[in-house]
Amino acid sequence: MLIIGCDYHPSFQQIACVDADTGELSDHRLGHREEAEAFYRVLRQRNLSVRVGMESSGHSRWFERLLYEVGFELWIGDPAEIQTKRVRKQKTDRQDAQLLLQLLLENRFPRIWVPDAANRDLRQLLWHRHRLVQMRTRVMNQLHVVALNEGLQRKKALWRPAGRKEMESLALAPWAGHRRQDLSELLDQLTPQIQKLTQALELEVEKRAVARRLKTHPGVGPLTALTFELVIGTPDRFHCGKQIASYVGLVPEENSSGNRRRLGHISKQGNVLLRFLLVEAAQVTVRSQAQWRSKFFHLALRRGRKIAKVAMARKLAVHLYWMWRHGWDYSQFKRFGSHAGEPGNLDGGK
Repeated sequence: MLIIGCDYHPSFQQIACVDADTGELSDHRLGHREEAEAFYRVLRQRNLSVRVGMESSGHSRWFERLLYEVGFELWIGDPAEIQTKRVRKQKTDRQDAQLLLQLLLENRFPRIWVPDAANRDLRQLLWHRHRLVQMRTRVMNQLHVVALNEGLQRKKALWRPAGRKEMESLALAPWAGHRRQDLSELLDQLTPQIQKLTQALELEVEKRAVARRLKTHPGVGPLTALTFELVIGTPDRFHCGKQIASYVGLVPEENSSGNRRRLGHISKQGNVLLRFLLVEAAQVTVRSQAQWRSKFFHLALRRGRKIAKVAMARKLAVHLYWMWRHGWDYSQFKRFGSHAGEPGNLDGGK
């Protein structure tokens, strides 16, 4: 077997490789993409078994597809853990590749879970819709400003046919009118595109039993349910709800020593989109569930509304995790989950 430590960069990669049978060691600098593709395809023609280890990095999708196509094994490692294993103060691309190779040879490589190609492609649907919604929101805010400058305040009614007609009838200066026209056209283009993506998302959720179960939780819609399933991948990777909260970046940073304990802001690690959706979904749950609302206002009075929102999002993430792990919908979760033993819920107390 040929074992390769790969220090990946957008325009090139520095590799250190060793033949496990002969012990022969070599290093190369390969340009992207032609030189790197030629190198690995030659190894494939030699019928070698190859294992490649690299840090998790962006802009490497083509490289991962190449290794999958030629049948090579790819291990992706946690950059933070790899950084802690570096003992030398000198840092070069060649030394980085040698460190990755050393970790592979010593079975100390911090390998992480990587979603499959179908999972990654479906995430593009989620991100594409999310970015278009953000664009539409910015366009709508700008049109609100145009209307407010002319004394027209309709709030949500501005987007109904009567409100749009009233806004378009405003007498504006030439460039202000040009701005209104361009923004209105952008809004008319974005809305049907978002609706089309929303329909595709809902169809995908109907195909997935996990997402359908998660959607039964109050406040959780198709977008949040599908995003949670895709990002978490499998609940077996986690042993408890605390690990889920840490994985999505909803736990505070900690810098404690001795008798001093210091907690900071939330870590904000993990998937940005999932964390954003969990906070939004938790606010919907607070509005619809009396117990959540009571807990939210209790926390808001003591710690502030922002911290209370994050706490509710963390609670929601833990609920979804246990629902998924036990194969429960929300009604079963209320009977046997964290609500067990509460007044009026005798099932969990049996």
